[in-house]
Amino acid sequence: MNTGKKAKPGEMITFGIYPQTADGTDKTPIQWRVLQNAGDELFLLSEYIIDCKRYHNQAADTSWRDCDMRKWLNSELFRIAFTAAEQERIKTTICTDNGEGSPDTKDKVFLLSVAEVEEFTSPQDGDKRRRTIGTEYAKTKKADGCRLYVYDKGVEQDYVVENGEKHGCSWWWTRTQSQRQIGNLSRATFIGARSNINRYGKVDIKFYGVRPALKLDLQ
Repeated sequence: MNTGKKAKPGEMITFGIYPQTADGTDKTPIQWRVLQNAGDELFLLSEYIIDCKRYHNQAADTSWRDCDMRKWLNSELFRIAFTAAEQERIKTTICTDNGEGSPDTKDKVFLLSVAEVEEFTSPQDGDKRRRTIGTEYAKTKKADGCRLYVYDKGVEQDYVVENGEKHGCSWWWTRTQSQRQIGNLSRATFIGARSNINRYGKVDIKFYGVRPALKLDLQ
């Protein structure tokens, strides 16, 4: 895996650690797909869904700025997944496109916006593949009731083949809120098993996955 300044979009690098086995006792390197190499920084997206979390822990009006997902990414995940030296390499990103009326934020770790999903990923399989699968840890039911939904029906296009094995895809959150125009603030956009962008996810649903994104300083 390329870990230097020459990493190209679509290539994989490892950075940080997070549990990936069902019992959650391992410290496995996180695989990241390079979305963009700007010369002085890499824009990274986790290749797999690493955990299952609610966007917000209750069915309430919220924003990306105030949701529990953002708090978890920038506190607990940031602390346990990265060493102090790695934390220093993660740049602060100004996140826009957070949803109508949702303010911009400054984040170390974040979810992709809908605009970023459309720009940097593709509904077609390949090195820009949008749909993905979850780790065994993400699929394991947690104490808060969260458990990643894995497609298990008979439609072939909802599966991917990895290392010769067929796996059902799972849904994953973006940070962009939706349906604000009709007064419903408790919705967020998510990506479906067929790479479709869906705008009706209830923020307290417990079956959608987390693909963190970040920008890594190369200087």
